[in-house]
Amino acid sequence: MGEQHIASAFDRDLETIQAHIMKMGGLVEAAIIDSARALETRDEELAQQVRGRDKAIDALEELINEEAARVIAIRAPAAIDLRLVLSVMKIAGNLERIADYAKNIAKRTGVLIQGQDNSDSAAALRRMAREVELMLKDALDSYIQRDVELAEDVIARDREVYQMYNALFREFLTHMMEDPRNITPCMHLHFIAKNIERMGDHVTSISEELIYLVTGYRPEDERPKADTTSTVPQEV
Repeated sequence: MGEQHIASAFDRDLETIQAHIMKMGGLVEAAIIDSARALETRDEELAQQVRGRDKAIDALEELINEEAARVIAIRAPAAIDLRLVLSVMKIAGNLERIADYAKNIAKRTGVLIQGQDNSDSAAALRRMAREVELMLKDALDSYIQRDVELAEDVIARDREVYQMYNALFREFLTHMMEDPRNITPCMHLHFIAKNIERMGDHVTSISEELIYLVTGYRPEDERPKADTTSTVPQEV
């Protein structure tokens, strides 16, 4: 009876933490979409909102880590249960990094708004961000549903994000070669594209975490990176 009570208490604790993860995930999804929308529509107020909301995402990550640490200390979970708690902390960390990249996009949007109109590139970046946001939604669904097949599908779709990034990089490079005045805005746009591409990496990490959680094995194949063109320093 005592073990059953401990198990039910652990389940309740885990449900609470997972609810925080889903709330955090929803805020991060909104940050991805809003940062890209602010860039495309040249909406500085929306960009500022994205930057301001990042504090709430950071606070949720801290709360998740604190609660997970408390569960480990009090419940002393073993084997699969411990792996479950640790996976939550890793997913929260990936979500926080994605939000940081969205904040970086919002910061650069303020600079780009002051310059020339880059609506075509901004529209392409928004499409790229939308793909990452949909991947994140599915990655979180796969985690809640313990759906390995859906997680594998998310990982496969990351190839499309790399292809979009590489196409944009070549486009920016062409613009910079055509006119030196394009160098500064294209550098900002390139870093935005790289931020979105890095978001895809962290979404992939969430999916890999689910696969490991369910199967006990991490995907052995290397991620389908296709970024062979970029020589511009990356932003962290």
